[in-house]
Amino acid sequence: MDPIFEPKSVFTRSKSCNSTTSTINNINFNNNSNNNGGHSHKSKLARTFHKVINLKSSSKFSSNNGIGICVFPSQHKFECYNPNPDHKIPSHGNPKQKAILEALVAKIFASVTAIKAGYAELQMAQNPYNNGAIQTADEAIVEELRTLSELKRKFLKKELDLSPQVTLMLAEIQEQQSLMKTYEITIKKLESDVERKDSEIDSLRQQFKDCLASNKSLEKKLNASGPLSMFDNINKLSTLNPSHFLQVLHKALRSVRSFVKLMIKEMELANWDLDIAAAKAIEPGVVFVKQNHRCFAFESFVCRTMLQGFNLHDFGLNKELKPRKTDPGKYFDEFKTLRSANPKLFLARNPNSSFGKFIRTKYLNLVHAKMECSFFGNLNQRKVLTGNGFPDSVFFAAFAEMAKRFWLLHCLGFSMDEEISVFEVKKNCRFSEVYMENVSDESLLSGEINGGDVDIRVSFTVVPGFKIGKTVIQSQVYISPVITPVSR
Repeated sequence: MDPIFEPKSVFTRSKSCNSTTSTINNINFNNNSNNNGGHSHKSKLARTFHKVINLKSSSKFSSNNGIGICVFPSQHKFECYNPNPDHKIPSHGNPKQKAILEALVAKIFASVTAIKAGYAELQMAQNPYNNGAIQTADEAIVEELRTLSELKRKFLKKELDLSPQVTLMLAEIQEQQSLMKTYEITIKKLESDVERKDSEIDSLRQQFKDCLASNKSLEKKLNASGPLSMFDNINKLSTLNPSHFLQVLHKALRSVRSFVKLMIKEMELANWDLDIAAAKAIEPGVVFVKQNHRCFAFESFVCRTMLQGFNLHDFGLNKELKPRKTDPGKYFDEFKTLRSANPKLFLARNPNSSFGKFIRTKYLNLVHAKMECSFFGNLNQRKVLTGNGFPDSVFFAAFAEMAKRFWLLHCLGFSMDEEISVFEVKKNCRFSEVYMENVSDESLLSGEINGGDVDIRVSFTVVPGFKIGKTVIQSQVYISPVITPVSR
């Protein structure tokens, strides 16, 4: 559908019939006049207006070449101008006829404006399709065309019986009403466009919500604390192998990333400077290739804190520095009991269990008092923990889920026959694909760049590695290239 034209009057009454004639020649009812060629404006209606304006009666309007140019000033004074000022034009106009003629032109202008409004209404009724409105607009346009045709017939037969003053007033009223109708139609179209845009926005907002819900559902499935089916049929500890440990480790790392996202969100709400917090407080001197890589520093801090004391019995909570397991079967039974349990319910029933002590200790080590006060405006969660209770908050629930995964990892490690240990790569060590895995998406650079030797170095360890007997589970590190200039 063509756009509805601007609600401006089609005709402008000027002080010379040249401008009036020019306006008439540019009559356009649907904004697509350019498609009809330069001669499309010479419509039958325009030729009728020429007959009205360029009166050919030499007794009324004449010049040296038989052509008079007429104007209709606002004071209803009728004059003729001669294009050749050297020859005077005799004026014998009848004031009543002049007034009738001006009233006629005013009525024509009003009818044309009404046609324009009717066409705008016709366009509006096409989208969305409204059969009743289309018929009404079509009848209005046809009625105005009939009025123009009747005016033409009366003018040619000299049967005009217009009352100049009444006709001028009615024409002005009709023209203003038509303009108001055009404005109303335009407003309706704009309102319709706004409603359509609002509908699109609502649709996109709903799609966004659906995507978020789907992502949360997938994340919940990935981080679900449901039973690990691979351990259902394991009855002998000798059947445990590093692949089982690796599966539990992957789940623990997913929970770490989920908790880090929540922690970063709380930092942003508390107006923390994350770049300074990550680079200077956790890993001083580290330059991150991308801004979103700063999350690796937080993951490093969380993993380092949660795995501290992993080689010791119960993470060294009882201050017993026993390097290895005492009863593998006891650890595996605890693993099977806790793997499908809800951390909140388990802690409520067993507040003084080893797992409960582990939760309290790791939370107080990981979440500093200043951090908790900045996040929540108080230290209530620490008070609850030190009072032998457990907070009921979303933040603590996420922490408890993550802590459960690391406790399961510890129990499984102490259930295995082979010795297990944790190792961490020191800063500025050379990257080794045997013991290390790059956590970023950046490709490893090696060779010579810009006249210098590129050496890949470890900026910091994100996730420590594990040794299970002779099997090595790679540590995850954040690397950065160090360029050494070539001596010449």
